[in-house]
Amino acid sequence: MIVFDLKCGGGHVFEAWFGSSAAYAEQQAAGLVACPMCGSGEVAKAVMAPNVAAKGNRQAAAPVSSPFAAPPPEVIKAAMEMLASAQAKMLEKSQWVGTAFADKARAMHLGDEPAAQIHGQATPEQAQELVEEGVPVAPLLVPVVPPERSN
Repeated sequence: MIVFDLKCGGGHVFEAWFGSSAAYAEQQAAGLVACPMCGSGEVAKAVMAPNVAAKGNRQAAAPVSSPFAAPPPEVIKAAMEMLASAQAKMLEKSQWVGTAFADKARAMHLGDEPAAQIHGQATPEQAQELVEEGVPVAPLLVPVVPPERSN
């Protein structure tokens, strides 16, 4: 594997991994390399600092902290647990409507049913239609087990 710093025509610099230099050249020629930030296909190699190993008789330098470094797994797990707990508390006041979610949300929006907090299931197409109609909906951040499937 080889890593390249790449730069798009919009000035975004990003890192990409390839099986080899030849694999990068093939993918670039086929138009398969694009900027993950803006989608531009105008991508070229950026100037890179070489990764030179320290001499064996020298003390290793302290690791450099990066603002883009992933947090440790235990931090991610704790954050996910807090998020799931907050969502579960919010859903205590909400009624599960299952696959009838889109119909119920639309009926409440139109005034055909009294407004209430609900949650349920909708296909991506149904959710998009609700958004386009101005129905205030939002996806849940943590998956919910339908009541009929839980013990």
